[in-house]
Amino acid sequence: MSKLDEKIEKWLGTNTYHHSEFWDLQALVKAKEQSGLTISLCIPTLNEEKTIGKEVIVFKSELMDRYPLIDELAVIDSGSTDDTLAIAASYGADTYLSSEILPEHGFKSGKGENLWKAIHQLKGDIICYVDADIKNIHPKFVSGLVAPLIYRPEIQYVKAFYDRPLAVSGGIRPSGGGRVTEILVRPLFSMFFPELSALMQPLSGEYAVRRETLERLPFPIGYGVETSHLIDVYQSHGLDAFAQTDLDRRVHRNQSTIDLGKMSFGILQSFLNRIKHYEIVEGMPELPGLFRQLQAEGRRYEALNREIVEEERPPIITLPEYRKRHGRKS
Repeated sequence: MSKLDEKIEKWLGTNTYHHSEFWDLQALVKAKEQSGLTISLCIPTLNEEKTIGKEVIVFKSELMDRYPLIDELAVIDSGSTDDTLAIAASYGADTYLSSEILPEHGFKSGKGENLWKAIHQLKGDIICYVDADIKNIHPKFVSGLVAPLIYRPEIQYVKAFYDRPLAVSGGIRPSGGGRVTEILVRPLFSMFFPELSALMQPLSGEYAVRRETLERLPFPIGYGVETSHLIDVYQSHGLDAFAQTDLDRRVHRNQSTIDLGKMSFGILQSFLNRIKHYEIVEGMPELPGLFRQLQAEGRRYEALNREIVEEERPPIITLPEYRKRHGRKS
């Protein structure tokens, strides 16, 4: 066994958890209070009226009212045209429009924009992000991620992983999901950052991060945000700064192959930008932003061209408004 494989195996043994290890929420709350940490939960949304209500109810009732694990529960919205914000507010979440946070810096459409602005708006020492489309929501989606940060001060970034059955018309298929990870991201990590291949689901939308790490990361506003985060944290802190927690199962809506192609193109852009930034490959050319897809309908064939440019927000600690609000030095 190579030294690399030995390191990955060791890390898997020490930094990979199962959510059931943190079943005692009362003990977890006590440890959190003793540490002096505060925790904010951010749910980024765009037209999630079908699932947001249940998520807010579960997290508020179980992790604020019954067990005071989280200190703040916020929905950061990209401009929903349905009742997402009204529903979330009616069940007790703080609700914000991304466009109204740091308005002097404008608004860009994308999930990464919501995540970035959440760092400014929210107060916690730890920020936990949870996607809004989870149908089998459970407190473990937060407790399982923040627990390693509470119990182990050296951990900076905790990712979720799970089985991802696909919801189909006939019910639930027992396997599937994670297609972009296995077809694109894991091969790229294996080539350029092999230690990061130890992460089961690098693209999972559920993760918890310490503020002092999060505030120093640039944020792609689109699909590349998670991949970029992992590379940047790895470059600055190494593999031992990560942990991951098995949440068993996540049920959510399935995306089309066309949409997965767009996601992959954005992720690849961000990945190659990181390769260029860290000078891992010499002579990187300028990357085109035009993604070309094809669609066939009968004997009619159509080229679908879409401009996808992974813009980035700077580390939020570089903003004077942020440093003033949170009492941070540059």
